[in-house]
Amino acid sequence: MFLTMLQAAPPHGSLLTYLLSQFDLIQTLEFFSRMVLACVCGAAIGFERSRRFKGAGIRTHIIVCCGAALIMIVSKYGFADLTDLANKTFNGTRGADPARVAAQVVSGISFLGAGVIFKNNGAVKGLTTAAGLWVTAGIGLAMGSGLYTVGIFCTVLVAVLQVVMHRFKIGADSYNAYQINFAVEESETVHELFRKQMAKWEAQTTDSKIEHRPDGTVYYEITLRTTQTLELDAIMDFFDGEIHARSVSLNNLH
Repeated sequence: MFLTMLQAAPPHGSLLTYLLSQFDLIQTLEFFSRMVLACVCGAAIGFERSRRFKGAGIRTHIIVCCGAALIMIVSKYGFADLTDLANKTFNGTRGADPARVAAQVVSGISFLGAGVIFKNNGAVKGLTTAAGLWVTAGIGLAMGSGLYTVGIFCTVLVAVLQVVMHRFKIGADSYNAYQINFAVEESETVHELFRKQMAKWEAQTTDSKIEHRPDGTVYYEITLRTTQTLELDAIMDFFDGEIHARSVSLNNLH
């Protein structure tokens, strides 16, 4: 099909030549700057969300914002190959409605992304992977529409950001998430002692559940985040020294 279109292209050159001639260097750099600026804006919003320990952090917001910018560029400039400079329709494109198909890709890929998001003990996982699938669909649209340089630039940009931000974590992404479950006898001092220990761990509680049982036992389920690495032995030492616990367990949520 592509070869047929190239052979049937008007005398001024092939379809590929026409595509590459649509946008000069300044226009291409303008496209690049739009995606980079989108990443900066996404990072700003993601940083604020990560400070509040929300599930979608900096990386997720960057990828989504960059993907939205890419898809908008494709929507505005990705259909330059339907007609030539003389407004003559290229062979094989008469009656085509590529915008409709592209819109279905953008919305349809969201269902695929939703399938990789799941919640585990109060921690949401898979958001960045889902965002990556969505921006990958946008890159596919860019390449399919002929915006090769834009698609390649977005691929490199997202890949580099993913690698860098995975290695050098920022904000809440640098925190470790844990769930501590313990059962103790009902006491007014438990809350105060555990609060002081949380301060030593430099931890913040993101979720909590307290259950008062008929036998006088209080069951705690605490989800917290801290920059420190917690071990079960250290948790047991705290409870042995400060609080008499009937049972203690520690789950690493990352």
